[in-house]
Amino acid sequence: MIAWIAAEHDNGGLPYVVIDKQAASLLLFSGKGDFMGVTPVLLGVGIGDDSSPGIGAKDLADIGPAERTTPAGRFVAKFGRAFGRQRVIWVDYSNSVALHAVITTHKSEHRVERLLSPSPDDNRISFGCINVGTKFYTGTLTPAFQKKGGVVYILPDTKSLDDVFPRVRLLPYVSAAVAR
Repeated sequence: MIAWIAAEHDNGGLPYVVIDKQAASLLLFSGKGDFMGVTPVLLGVGIGDDSSPGIGAKDLADIGPAERTTPAGRFVAKFGRAFGRQRVIWVDYSNSVALHAVITTHKSEHRVERLLSPSPDDNRISFGCINVGTKFYTGTLTPAFQKKGGVVYILPDTKSLDDVFPRVRLLPYVSAAVAR
């Protein structure tokens, strides 16, 4: 995926992240493709690659566990305000999926501890949003996305990479053409 983004310049010169849901990790790159950092993430508790229809219009209390998915795909993301005037990076505004610093409101969820654990098995806790550590969010991610936003690529849980990113299968042909 990373090689395809670089070969195709799919990020359009914007900084970008690649989120691997199965590994519960985020890799950050500059607009030129330079690696800027990696961090663990918290993801939606539901396994799947699509947002439920109408999910963005529902109250949180009305969203069942199976609907709490982090969708797979390519998203152009920008800063904006969320509930409570919190500033977040909107990944998919219409479906209420944001990338933001970890929320610690409900201590019983142990979100910080989940981020720090060595296993990705306990990183499924959110309603679909992507949570990262506060230090990484404010010190690395925010400065990168501050000016023009960026592109967020979220790898699939259950679908094939080709189903979500069909153009990636062209990488061998793109690479061969570039080599000429």
